[in-house]
Amino acid sequence: MFGLMSVTSNPIPRPEPVRYLIFSASLRTASLNTRLAVLAQKAIAAHKGTVDPAAMRDFDCPSYSQEAQAKGFPPGAEALRRRLDANDAFVIASPEYNGSMPGALKNVIDWVSRFRPQPFNGKHALLLSASPSMAGGNRGLWALRVPLEHLGVRVYPDMFSLAQAHQAFDAQGQLADAQLAARLDQTIAGFMDLAEAAKHYPCAKTAWVEFLGEHPDSAGGE
Repeated sequence: MFGLMSVTSNPIPRPEPVRYLIFSASLRTASLNTRLAVLAQKAIAAHKGTVDPAAMRDFDCPSYSQEAQAKGFPPGAEALRRRLDANDAFVIASPEYNGSMPGALKNVIDWVSRFRPQPFNGKHALLLSASPSMAGGNRGLWALRVPLEHLGVRVYPDMFSLAQAHQAFDAQGQLADAQLAARLDQTIAGFMDLAEAAKHYPCAKTAWVEFLGEHPDSAGGE
């Protein structure tokens, strides 16, 4: 006669949440892109990600040059490097200036790219933009992809650009258009799935692919 045997198994530990640095690339206090970054923070938190919110003023730097670098890195560059190292992925909501990215954002990217090890390499990123224009700042995001991908960032293919952004938010700071709100949430959820898989479930070794320039850890020069 066989009896029943109780087997107790240890619960499978849940993976630790993926950490996301999120900031608006605008220095303006009432920026539309800052409002969009806040929505991204809320969406990531709702999908169980850990949010590290920041502001562009935390990273603002004097103009980059090798002579300036020889005197030491400015606090803004040090701050962005620390935040990149402390997070698994990042989200930037960037305005469009004259069909490109803001100069302050490109400048801090140039500064931070000089650290070794180079902190952008291998990070996953999602790019957002908000603009009163019909294009929603999308041209600026395409320009922003170039230096980030050059530095080894895995930029998520689907970018989110909010057109006519000055009319897009309701009194509570949410997107008034339900379809746009759903698309933003879907974009963020898809990006989070990829970032989580990269952190917790790597199935194959990934290699940096050269993008119109030197390897991310190259010393380089002006």
